[in-house]
Amino acid sequence: MTTRPIRFYHRGQIVDVSDAASTTSVLDWLRDGAHCRGTKEGCNEGDCGACTVIVAELAADAAPCAAATVVGEVSLRPVNACIRFLPTLDGKALLTVEDLGAPEALHPVQQALVDCHGSQCGFCTPGFTMTMAAVYERHCEAGTQPTRAQLADELAGNLCRCTGYRPILDAGQRMFGLPVRRIDTATLAAQLRALKADPPLAYAGPNPAAGGRVDRFDAPRTLDALAAARAARPQARLLAGSTDIGLWVNKQFKDLGDLLYLGDVAALRRIEADSDGTLHIGAGAPLEDAWAALVQRWPALAEVGLRFAGPPVRHAGTMGGNLANGSPIGDSAPVLMALDARVVLRQGARERTIRLNEFYLDYMRNRLEPGEFLQAIVVPPPLAGRQVRAYKISKRFDCDISALCAGLSLQVEGGVVTQVRFAFGGMAAIVKRAAAAEAAVLGQPWTEPTLQAAMAALDADFTPLSDLRASADYRRRVARALLRRFWLETRAGQPLTAAELNVRALELQP
Repeated sequence: MTTRPIRFYHRGQIVDVSDAASTTSVLDWLRDGAHCRGTKEGCNEGDCGACTVIVAELAADAAPCAAATVVGEVSLRPVNACIRFLPTLDGKALLTVEDLGAPEALHPVQQALVDCHGSQCGFCTPGFTMTMAAVYERHCEAGTQPTRAQLADELAGNLCRCTGYRPILDAGQRMFGLPVRRIDTATLAAQLRALKADPPLAYAGPNPAAGGRVDRFDAPRTLDALAAARAARPQARLLAGSTDIGLWVNKQFKDLGDLLYLGDVAALRRIEADSDGTLHIGAGAPLEDAWAALVQRWPALAEVGLRFAGPPVRHAGTMGGNLANGSPIGDSAPVLMALDARVVLRQGARERTIRLNEFYLDYMRNRLEPGEFLQAIVVPPPLAGRQVRAYKISKRFDCDISALCAGLSLQVEGGVVTQVRFAFGGMAAIVKRAAAAEAAVLGQPWTEPTLQAAMAALDADFTPLSDLRASADYRRRVARALLRRFWLETRAGQPLTAAELNVRALELQP
């Protein structure tokens, strides 16, 4: 296959890159290649948000979602530049803090941060600015303004080590009162349409760590092309949002070899519902979009969605990648198991569907065969009377890895439990259902004695480990406590209300 340079729009022109390694991060290219040093490196693993930039693409090529910022023909997403590989920008536009304003003519976001003394030491400010710029564009387009709580959720992926959050939130509110200044999305759309005429990216980049070996980066645009490429080169590593694989390069210095990118396959980014309400989530759909689709059907999942990493990670990462990764502390799997989700696997022209709780074999091992990939997630429709909850326990409330995550669902008919699914992450080498606890509940009245039996049965389901996030004993006690919370929320008499369970809602009471 003929290779070509990486092509994307940046700083008023289309840029061609032909000499970078395929694992060069967007951040390294910005600072060392483009000499645009406003974007900062903090943690270099997608946690602190200092490197946040905006990636723009044609809205028609992106999965439609209320969570995305769509202005005219263009979709804007804040992402972490430190863990995003440069070839994934092909056909897109890259916006950084240099694109917003200059000292003599600041953007409303920048001016508000100055006026409210929100910069503190200033190191994190460019990242906050870019996240806030995406928020600004979305609300200007909708004619709305975010609440302070909504702003805090939007900024959950941006860390200020000076604890300057109050003035930053002040700035987030003040920016809407300044003279309006918008991103020129019409120009972006014209440039993106021009880039769309390019053939799918097939890039050959030097690998300095491997003696200058040339590695391939292929970005097919159709499912058939991806399946053919995967079958022809099963040794090539699949790449989606790079929110995990990016750390393999930055922190573990792994040699990834050839990469096969899923992000340009339009069919993998679709989220669709059948007439009966069955939800089909493409494996390449951004996590932000996929979780929003779940929340539309099960509103009780909203808080776990907000606490699933931060917005820049959720806009880049994919639900399919989170499942295929197989981490025992991934937050998607417990919830999807509780919803009885299935995964569609494809190998060449063959497709097969299995239940998610049958997908994992052992730590970081699953049922994918050589040349096979995860194509979609299928979630059954909501059923009347079914109770669904998800709980996440972590040391930090926002943007942290789970010590424990639970997805719980229950159907009660005539006072008796007729269906139950209890799934836990962080309790074993894989995410799995609590079979003994489920058996203790199924066919029984949903009463406190039944709850006590289920809590006791958890000891037969899991033998958790102690690690830096939690001890084994803590995990056992918290898992039991989460079952009790679920019962308190779903019991027949006087279930606790959402307001009684939400700390932030209680704080807002007079």
